Amino acid sequence: MPLDQQKALLFGSAAAVRLLLFTAFPSLPNRLAGRVEVSTPVTSFKRLQEGLFLYTHNVSPYDGGVYHQAPLLLPLFSLLPNPSYYPFATSVLFTMVDLLSALALAQIAESGQSVVTRLFKSSRKDLRWSSVAIAAGFLFNPFTVATCIARSTSALTNLFILTAMAKASQGASFTFVLALSFASYLAMHPLLLFPPLLVLLYDARASKTKSAPSPFLFSVVHTLGLAAAVCALLFVSALLTGSWDFLAATYGVRLLLPDLTPNVGLWWYFFTEMFDSFREFFLGVFWLHVASYMPGLTIRLRKQPLFVATTLTGIFAIFTPYPSIADATLYLSLVPLFRHLFPLMRYTFLASASILYASFLGPAFYHLWIYAGSGNANFFYAITLVWSLGLSIIVGDSLYAALRDELDVERPELRGEEVKRI
Repeated sequence: MPLDQQKALLFGSAAAVRLLLFTAFPSLPNRLAGRVEVSTPVTSFKRLQEGLFLYTHNVSPYDGGVYHQAPLLLPLFSLLPNPSYYPFATSVLFTMVDLLSALALAQIAESGQSVVTRLFKSSRKDLRWSSVAIAAGFLFNPFTVATCIARSTSALTNLFILTAMAKASQGASFTFVLALSFASYLAMHPLLLFPPLLVLLYDARASKTKSAPSPFLFSVVHTLGLAAAVCALLFVSALLTGSWDFLAATYGVRLLLPDLTPNVGLWWYFFTEMFDSFREFFLGVFWLHVASYMPGLTIRLRKQPLFVATTLTGIFAIFTPYPSIADATLYLSLVPLFRHLFPLMRYTFLASASILYASFLGPAFYHLWIYAGSGNANFFYAITLVWSLGLSIIVGDSLYAALRDELDVERPELRGEEVKRI
């Protein structure tokens, strides 16, 4: 079957599955939207509806202290019919978001940047999955489907992140800056992807031209472009809301963590137990921990910038303040791009078992705590630790595999020999 027909069949079947779930189980979207594993205070569709109600009644959407998402989402969703009465338009929108995300993921796979870059060529470069297979893994991942059905705005953030990666791997500067600015505007932490993706963009541009552009000038131009785009989005948001109060209600909530609603992350329980006198110190430590991975990974794995960006998405899924299964979905969908590293990974079974264990027992432990009353917060937090452990194993093991793959290229005589980390 030709490639175009395979993609058409894949996208058609994925859209059909989503629309079937939306129509055949009309109560499912609201049920999933209430799950803490899928929706967080900064991505919840229910909170978006609350903000939209205030917005359409000429009241500031941030007055109620419930809505913590970007202001520009409000005019977008105000164009759609009320999902409580006419949910089909909203269902189609989120289905299209998933399809566009899969298309961007396929473009990343087709670029070949995961195995061959300007400065590095893996000795296992022929060990790859097709773009259709990688897109299928994303579209039919149960976590992806659950995020789509719950109508979490994380799906929009993932779309812009994948689009930025795709455009960077193709050397398209303008669309890369635009996509990453929208992702950073929606969720803030994608801004940390800028350095590795800028390196990826530079390599893609340099490979297409005979003479590589000046690295300094290239960095300055794109940094100023990203800053201008983000500032323009913030300025339009201020015009829309009539003030700059949205900064504290959106980005301030992510930075200061005032809402301690349980989620699959590590922050909420820690800061529930934290004394107020130590809160500011540990907020700084936690955010410094998230940001500290980017410089070291970008410098050490300079030859593989796409792998650095992929690893950072895994770190975001573990260590950001309000993660959900959508963040893990993004990372787990990018990992198959590096099929050539799988033979070098050593703890695949342990990681897979941990993820599956947490996926099945997480909802059960939350039910025991909240509804059955036979457990406490420790039940749910313990299973989220297992979830984070599984993701951490994949991140660490893939890093080992990437470094070992580089060593096999630089020192072919050591291929197959045991290597110890010091």
